[in-house]
Amino acid sequence: MLNTMKYISTVPFSELINWSVQYLNDSKIAFSKAYPMLRIGEFLNRSKKVVTIEDDKIYKRATIKIHNGGILLRDEKIGIEIGTKNQFLIFKGQFLLSKIDARNGAFGVVPEDLDGGIITGNFWTFDVDYRVINPHYLTLLTTTQAFIGFCEQASNGTTNRHYLQESLFLNIKVPVPSLEEQEELVAAYDKQISLAIDSELEIAAKQHDINNLLFNRLGVEITKNNPLKRLSVVSFSALQRWDHAYLQNNAKLKSAYPLIGLSDCIESFMKSADGKSLRMETYKAPSQEFHYIGMEHIEKSTGELIDMPIVKGEQIKSQTVAIPKGYFIYGKLRPYLNKYWYNNTDLNNIVCSSELFVFKIKDNINSRYFELVLGSDIVQRQIADMASGARMPRINEEVFMNIRIPIPPVEVQNNIIIHADKIKEEIKSLRRSALLNRTMAFTNFETRIFE
Repeated sequence: MLNTMKYISTVPFSELINWSVQYLNDSKIAFSKAYPMLRIGEFLNRSKKVVTIEDDKIYKRATIKIHNGGILLRDEKIGIEIGTKNQFLIFKGQFLLSKIDARNGAFGVVPEDLDGGIITGNFWTFDVDYRVINPHYLTLLTTTQAFIGFCEQASNGTTNRHYLQESLFLNIKVPVPSLEEQEELVAAYDKQISLAIDSELEIAAKQHDINNLLFNRLGVEITKNNPLKRLSVVSFSALQRWDHAYLQNNAKLKSAYPLIGLSDCIESFMKSADGKSLRMETYKAPSQEFHYIGMEHIEKSTGELIDMPIVKGEQIKSQTVAIPKGYFIYGKLRPYLNKYWYNNTDLNNIVCSSELFVFKIKDNINSRYFELVLGSDIVQRQIADMASGARMPRINEEVFMNIRIPIPPVEVQNNIIIHADKIKEEIKSLRRSALLNRTMAFTNFETRIFE
């Protein structure tokens, strides 16, 4: 049998920038040998322009989205509301990274609208030698999976606070094509991403078309009370809450068809068909496997799952709720995210976070129709007035049950579904196109840069 184990590795002393065995063994990136290799520190120079925050000035604070999401304006705040008084200035065209989230691809170039913005010490900003490197090319390179893997190895700290080590980052050698070729690589990437964005914008428009279809076919109108009126009258039968804010802002819903409260549409709420509670303590079955759905696993406003990981009961520390086939789930935490899903799978042991309502509707309501309405503005506009909590708004069971929806005859429900399905097929095609273009953008770049 061939022995493939390697007992001794050597490294030139001049390249020994970290004594960690794991770093030395795992941090090599298979860059292409077609281009000259330069240390990042040869074209980036750390900028530390300190600014003392003044109480009466307004400052633009920057944030970096992970996975090459770009540098964005976090907010604008007056100095008196900013706790950390010593911060750093950033300027257009500088290269910026988060030393905490570098291992998640938090790199980017400071845009023009953030020129003169501020960052805390958790971010590093660098002046760029534009004679050598295009910072947009560098952003693409540093947000590849291979480079992110290096950043993981070059970070230290506790589990949730891994900090990138500056010396390791600046000493890594990367391929540096000519400026013309760097610009070509960036332009090709941007063109492919632009095609993906076009598809994603079309998806948003198509989803709006479904909303319009419902409003038009159901004759729905939603209005609000006029806050300028000195006297408002509300029917006692429609009085769901007593507080002034609700009565002034509550959306008034009208439809060409009867409006039914969700309490009259739902057959089982947080209970199985035989009346047993769906709440579970999965940690009491530590070795059993479950399909788990958290709020983070549901795409907002579409009813689509992003993921449904298989986890063992011991990995789920909080209470969960079982989701039988034929049941809906709806997010009560931050309901403006509009996270819902219908289980029409044949999978067993599906559970979800207790931040989701789990329920089954009555048989006389088409589940496909109900799903369309549940994800529409018909529900969202009502929920917007009734969520409580400033930081983490949520709705309770009473609020949810009092939401009203139009229930037309079955033939109208079926007709709406037919038209909505056509739009959804177009959305699926656009999703495939967007995914293909995003994948090709990264693949084409990486093919040129890596072996």
